[in-house]
Amino acid sequence: MFIGRKNELDFLEDKYHAKGGQLIVLYGRRRVGKTETLRKFCEDKDHVFYSCTETTNEQQLAAFSNRMLAKDIPAARYIKQFPDWEQALGSVSELPGSGKKLLIIDEFPYMVKNNHAIPSILQNLWDRSLKNEDVMIILCGSAMSFIEKEILAEKNPLYGRATGILKMNEMDFFDAIKFFPDYSNLDKITAFSILGGIPHYLKQFDQSLSIDDNIKRNILQRGSILYSEVEFLMRQELRETTIYNTIIQAVALGNTKLNDIFQKTQIDKNKLTVYLKNLIDLGIVRREFPVSDGIKEQANVQRGIYQIVDNFFRFWYAFVFPNISELEVGDVDGIYEYAVQPTLEQYTSRIFEEVCIEYIRLLNRQNALPFRFTKIGRWWTKSDELDVMATDRDKNNFLLGECKFRNAVFDLSELNAVLAKFSPKKKTAKVYYYMFSKSGFTDDVQKASMQKDIRLVNVDEMF
Repeated sequence: MFIGRKNELDFLEDKYHAKGGQLIVLYGRRRVGKTETLRKFCEDKDHVFYSCTETTNEQQLAAFSNRMLAKDIPAARYIKQFPDWEQALGSVSELPGSGKKLLIIDEFPYMVKNNHAIPSILQNLWDRSLKNEDVMIILCGSAMSFIEKEILAEKNPLYGRATGILKMNEMDFFDAIKFFPDYSNLDKITAFSILGGIPHYLKQFDQSLSIDDNIKRNILQRGSILYSEVEFLMRQELRETTIYNTIIQAVALGNTKLNDIFQKTQIDKNKLTVYLKNLIDLGIVRREFPVSDGIKEQANVQRGIYQIVDNFFRFWYAFVFPNISELEVGDVDGIYEYAVQPTLEQYTSRIFEEVCIEYIRLLNRQNALPFRFTKIGRWWTKSDELDVMATDRDKNNFLLGECKFRNAVFDLSELNAVLAKFSPKKKTAKVYYYMFSKSGFTDDVQKASMQKDIRLVNVDEMF
């Protein structure tokens, strides 16, 4: 069953029905669901779906020719293989069927790897004829740095030719939890905090099993897909994996400022910033600033903090990587009981903040908030921090939030602490509060909320 990706499918449908030729570049990290989304998009359309392989240029041309000629185009009456890529790629305009002539080339970087002239050939074809024909070519790839630097960057042949560029990110919380319709709401949050929004990871959990059993069987168990997934992806995407492992583990353990990461890893700061940028480009790490920061503050290399974006990477480096020796000899139950279970709720509480932000974003899209914000995230100073802050463009309105994922109820002292943390610079600015709690709120908090612009949200209401 295909789940989610409505925005991506709507985008592709709009391009499919648009006039003129369409050249779409769709890319994103491995496992994010690009191929499944493209197959869903084209399942009711006449199309050619070609998946490139890591092979020689001659073998690639032969395989591509076979896929195109199998569609009974005119050239199939005379040849068994195209003599060159210009004729092979140009044959898209001869495809039969109704609607646009649709060609999808999956893992396009493999095609270019052994023939660097292919982008130039496609550019010439596009400029000469295809852009004016009723065709749609989708170039898909997982090698994100290659796509951005070799396909989309200025001075490259296809620069400026794409009529659509779609970078696929992981699913948001509300799509990801659709993989677990039978889990309780709390278990859905926990599962998301472990697996994140990567469809391939979400599919590995069996919802007939408890969260505990899924962690043990499908992550900690040597031989399971998720046990070795991070190491596999790191080797595929990066060199110097030992250095990257050191950096990611440092961030996973709470060293989020550049100087803290440097102190933990002792990697030269100039090199460290390059390594961190590569992890950001891969969608594994992000650099985060307080919502109140402007462009000037963000330009300061020392400002901001680094966070692991991918929940599964965060989980793997927090619990699997440090215990790999014992897991290799099969001590799954021991590692779960003494390393994972005691801190799982605390680990989930950090991701719960992200879930609350997603909920606020959802309300914003539905115009269900007191104002429409343009910026949302976390906020902090040297002495205070807020889990959620949202504001409009002119900072006339603020929404502040606190998120508690623990067994104790949200009490009045905590509410008063939140109310005292932030005051807007504009005296006329309005401030609204959203308080989130796993375990509910005391009667005093509920009474206080009725007297001020304070919204109390429990977990079930978020669903």
